[in-house]
Amino acid sequence: MTDTLTASERSERMRRVKSENTAPELALRRIAHALGFRYRVHGAAALGRPDIVNARRRIAIFLHGCFWHRHRCAMGSRSPKSRVAFWTAKFERNVARDRIVQRELRAAGWRALVVWECELRSPDKVRRKLERFLHA
Repeated sequence: MTDTLTASERSERMRRVKSENTAPELALRRIAHALGFRYRVHGAAALGRPDIVNARRRIAIFLHGCFWHRHRCAMGSRSPKSRVAFWTAKFERNVARDRIVQRELRAAGWRALVVWECELRSPDKVRRKLERFLHA
């Protein structure tokens, strides 16, 4: 299937894609804050620039988009139909980088949690997941 947008239209659309302060990030922050957890956003204190960081407690929370980080859900299993080799390589690099970051954070004494974008459809489950993680 070919792209239905011109190169300039595609460029404009991609330019509008936000990388910070997205709706899922804001939802996760609201849940964490309601639990009394205080944090920094995209803290450089931890490897991988986690979405939520508490350096004093050495806690890092990542919010992974299912599509970009290849979650095993319906959204994560979708793949672009064009430039398949490019996208496959990109997704593989993302997943490999995620594994490396998690391993290095643990080695440095950090506790890390991954929350998937699709999990935010059920805020109560995310709240319970965060409570278990923060009080472990």
